[in-house]
Amino acid sequence: MTARNMKLALVFSFSLLMGVVEGQVKKFSFQQPKMGSPFNILIYSNDSLAAASAAAQAFRFVDTLNQVYSDYLPNSELNLLCGSSGSGEWFNTSETLFAIVKAAVEGARLSGGSFDITAGPVIRLWRTARKNKTLPHNDSISTALQKVGYKLIQLDTVQQRMKLLKAGMQLDLGGIAKGETAQRTVSKLRTLGFSQVLVDAGGDIVAADVPAGVSGWKVAVNLPEQEEWMERRLLLRNKAVTTSGDLYQFVEVDGKRYSHIIDPLTGWALTNSRNVTVIANEGITADWLTKACTILPIKEALALVAKFHGAEVQVGQLENDKPVFYRSPGFEQWFEKKEK
Repeated sequence: MTARNMKLALVFSFSLLMGVVEGQVKKFSFQQPKMGSPFNILIYSNDSLAAASAAAQAFRFVDTLNQVYSDYLPNSELNLLCGSSGSGEWFNTSETLFAIVKAAVEGARLSGGSFDITAGPVIRLWRTARKNKTLPHNDSISTALQKVGYKLIQLDTVQQRMKLLKAGMQLDLGGIAKGETAQRTVSKLRTLGFSQVLVDAGGDIVAADVPAGVSGWKVAVNLPEQEEWMERRLLLRNKAVTTSGDLYQFVEVDGKRYSHIIDPLTGWALTNSRNVTVIANEGITADWLTKACTILPIKEALALVAKFHGAEVQVGQLENDKPVFYRSPGFEQWFEKKEK
């Protein structure tokens, strides 16, 4: 996970939600820094103390997930797994880690490797490049790519264990874990008795139920390569949404802009800038699809998203200095209706 997640351009709007709705239910907002980003929990409740208690429990739950997913924490379960790479030994995993790696491998297969959590070695090269404002050497990228490829992950679904086949492999869950964390946090809040909630894991948003009289959660998406918001907001309930872009994280070398988004197949950072927004039924799906669709040609991106029931995509990019959008057939239905 990145130290500071600025890859997303999503914000939830409070304009519809600040009042009291029927039964004196109010909206309460809680925020803590988690996974390198501001982590927001919004809860509708008629009991402020109960809402605060549920949010506190949810934040503690996020800490337990970060201890599994993080590639920054030395003793995270993910890093312990990576430490076993090339040993030939099976690594017994928790249900949590096994589930997300299994989903990631399937995502890599469906996307033809455009999304691939084994890209950690090249991602680390580009982290250093952004810090030093230099480009990685071709030889370094070639060496790193020898440790990249989702087929190097061997899964044993019967005994819930896995094996990384090459020494020096480094899995990076930064393109999938926050969406999954947001989804699991919503589920946690439901078990605590709160279903009218929204969880924003640094821009990976899962919007659950809303009270009677409230149409949905408003979500704003920025224009390609701009901090300005699109005029139309999304209006969501029981959906997940993620946007991926390089508005903030990039490096410019010799007048050329290199994104923080890396193509796992080539090892090189993208130089074409686009904003991709995916709406899906689950946070994990919305999260990884945005990464794959940022790399794939637009036609292939639309075809990939069409494989997922309830998923829609918008690809925005500048053409002749004007924003142009390519959308799946059902994306328009999620825009807020304009008042007549």
